[in-house]
Amino acid sequence: MAAQKINEALEHLAKAEKCLKTGFLKWKPDYDSAASEYAKAAVAFKNAKQYDQAKEAYLKEAESYENHKALFHAAKAYEQAGMMLKEMQKLPEAVQLIEKASMMYLENGTPDTAAMALERAGKLIENVNLEKAVYLYQQSASVFENEERLRQAVELLGKASRLLVRARRLDEAVVSIQKEKNMYKEIENYPTSFKKTIAQVLVHLHRNDFVAAEKSVRESYSIPGFSGSEDCTALEQLLEGFDQQDQDQVSDVCNSPLFKYMDNDYAKLALSLAVPGGETKKKSPATLQEGVTGPAQGGSHVEEEDDEYSGGLC
Repeated sequence: MAAQKINEALEHLAKAEKCLKTGFLKWKPDYDSAASEYAKAAVAFKNAKQYDQAKEAYLKEAESYENHKALFHAAKAYEQAGMMLKEMQKLPEAVQLIEKASMMYLENGTPDTAAMALERAGKLIENVNLEKAVYLYQQSASVFENEERLRQAVELLGKASRLLVRARRLDEAVVSIQKEKNMYKEIENYPTSFKKTIAQVLVHLHRNDFVAAEKSVRESYSIPGFSGSEDCTALEQLLEGFDQQDQDQVSDVCNSPLFKYMDNDYAKLALSLAVPGGETKKKSPATLQEGVTGPAQGGSHVEEEDDEYSGGLC
């Protein structure tokens, strides 16, 4: 079967080359027909698992479409060539071609397709080059933002923020999270803005910047519904514990479900938060009975939660 597909691909390549030839009666190359033949050759090579040859055929298809001024189709061919490089485990080279495709989509006037291509590139490279993935997600978010598609933009910013936290690039993370928070406020998704405030505070405290953490909470009082919410109450208790160097109070808040069930990168920040010079203070049974969420939450025992999650995050 593979040999048959390879022969089929070679036949299409020959036809493509013939389309590009000029002569006495044919003054211009037939780029459109050549591109079609290169595409068929690429598919045949791909089916035969000859990924390197498939990539070359896709690149020739892209070149033919470029010569034909068909930028959208050229970009698609570059993306396909990138996917062949992915199959060959050449991820940086794959991303490079997909980035080239996204630029052509923009030039063609199809920004949504460009943004989605950048997001795909980010996913490809995330486990290999985290910094590059952050850049690609930010670029994709920027394209969506320019198109006033804030919901798509903020989702991609969120991916970038989490990766920045994972990479311990905390100064950049707080800027990214602030932008997320503002966008969620703009699209009136206030509960998610509350969650971004929690993320902000955790990052600020890991940066040993208590003043900035306090400011994040103070600014959030302007978000409808924040004052009096469980997010607000928990953050006030967290900052109080931090200010009083009470490690027990900080740990109680950070071990509450509100914090533990955040995105994994933020949950890890919560579980590892330590008060500089903090002390463990003996609590009364009543305080332990209520925990950080108060009686309305069912009076869960802090010790029981610690046992339940003693193995760490899932």
